[in-house]
Amino acid sequence: MTDDEILLGLALTVVLATGSQILANKLRVPALIILLPVGFAVGAMTDVVHPDRLLGPDFSALVSLSVAVILYDAGLGLDLRKLAHQGIVIRLLVYGVLLTFLVTGAVAPALFDMPLRVAAMLGMILVVSGPTVVGPILDVVRPSEKVRRILIWEGTLTDPIGAILGALTFHAVASSHRIDIGRGYQLGQFALSLAFGLLGGAVGTALLWFTLRTLRLGEILGTLAQLAIVIGVSAGCDIVRDDTGLIAAIVAGLAVSNIRGFDMPARRPFLETLVHLIIGLLFISLSSTVTPASLVPVLLPALGLVVILVLAVRPIVALGAAARSDLSRGERAFIGWMDPRGIVAAATASAFSSGLVERGVPGAAKILPVTFLVIVATVLLYALTAAPMARRLGVVKAEGTRILLVGGEPWVVDLGRALRSAGLDMLMWAGLHEERERIRGAGLNLAKGDLLATAINPGARLEGVTAVFLATDDDDFNALASIVMQDNVEGPVYRVGPPHESHGVVAPYTGGDILFGHSLVRHVLAERYERGARFTVQPSSAPLPPEHDTLFVVRADRRLDPVTERKPAAPHEGDTVVLLGPVPTAAGR
Repeated sequence: MTDDEILLGLALTVVLATGSQILANKLRVPALIILLPVGFAVGAMTDVVHPDRLLGPDFSALVSLSVAVILYDAGLGLDLRKLAHQGIVIRLLVYGVLLTFLVTGAVAPALFDMPLRVAAMLGMILVVSGPTVVGPILDVVRPSEKVRRILIWEGTLTDPIGAILGALTFHAVASSHRIDIGRGYQLGQFALSLAFGLLGGAVGTALLWFTLRTLRLGEILGTLAQLAIVIGVSAGCDIVRDDTGLIAAIVAGLAVSNIRGFDMPARRPFLETLVHLIIGLLFISLSSTVTPASLVPVLLPALGLVVILVLAVRPIVALGAAARSDLSRGERAFIGWMDPRGIVAAATASAFSSGLVERGVPGAAKILPVTFLVIVATVLLYALTAAPMARRLGVVKAEGTRILLVGGEPWVVDLGRALRSAGLDMLMWAGLHEERERIRGAGLNLAKGDLLATAINPGARLEGVTAVFLATDDDDFNALASIVMQDNVEGPVYRVGPPHESHGVVAPYTGGDILFGHSLVRHVLAERYERGARFTVQPSSAPLPPEHDTLFVVRADRRLDPVTERKPAAPHEGDTVVLLGPVPTAAGR
């Protein structure tokens, strides 16, 4: 390729990867639904995006290191303290790997006219799922937290296990005409790979502790150090033993997330942006290598395999894994209806298929198109059916609005009372004993004393809270807390505005969305309340009284829309409004 073609190919890949994810976000569908067809289409129209032409034989190594970064980031989101169903997750992993491998290996020779050893390779590739697919689907569905954690843990842990088992199967297939290596040898090789990956993870964890805790690097250098360590350790492990770098990466991520002292921030914008870019680039690149000519002969058999995996294999795995557990029937059924394939399946299929094709193994060329079709079909099927299935099974989180109002000043407590009278589920928190007693005296629900400390911990999550309003008398605290809590709440975080011309450290310059606009900042609200203004609730159809300001609109379905600096809330028929204004005097009545 010429330099101009290489530049065009690289630029086109980045643009398509980014544009596809933006479109998927707007359509509220998993990015894979857009990325895979786009990559396939552009690969059919031009070869400038083909990774084999752009990068040559180095592409497989880049894929391995990229997947390691993805799994490290996934490990950072796994809190062992929140995994209350370890047994179910372990059984899902064991039963899922075994049954998927055995069933696929048994039916693939008849479906795709391939040798048993190639069918075994395909079966091992398809055992993996992945957080990059499961997570976005669950974000749309919003199942119970218990179900969400089980599925995310399963998807994250199955990727490195499947990759290692795939590597062992690849070497067995490539080195013999039959898979005739003894089971004891294979188990020993797997144990050796697992041990080496764990050792690499321990080394990575020690290096991360040194850079993040001992050297105390800032956000930018700290993120660069994490990338360098994860890539370096993963590459070193893979050099010594194939695919052990993936285990090292996820172990390092788990360690950083769960060992006290690391204190990773809940928001990692640079690393998260990089992971999203990597996912987009990988799927565009990998899917561009699949040709229409390779898809047509395996299309119908692949759909048949999907039916077997979705309607037989996964329900049996979920039924066995959840047996004698406290999961409800609906939760068990939903877990049995969630097993999409993702980036690791695509990456391992690309690497192992090309390796077997180079060795002249018959039928190996079918592995990649079959895997591609299984990924597209499972992601599309689960993305379109997961939400209605969850509603039918009764595992969707209850809709509604639960507000956490932070602050204990008299006007804040009165605001909480008004919001409660509008039919909202209110929870309040304050730090001072006097303020907490004032909240109790008003009959409002008072959160535990350590709730806010928990909420601002990295990676913590305020379950059930759909919006937070920060209204303490410390503007800097409101600004800082709004930043830290953004990723710990299911909904938005708002704060009251600081005084104009404020000389606070951070409040005038940063923080969450400002409540009530520029005119009703914190000290103005407090002063108007002291002068006799009060919060009132009335139907939106009633005329707005003189000298009253609209603060909130409570929708007919109990959703709360606050008036903010960025967005006025327009009431509609059937809504309720919360106002601030003077109390009518006896003479004016």
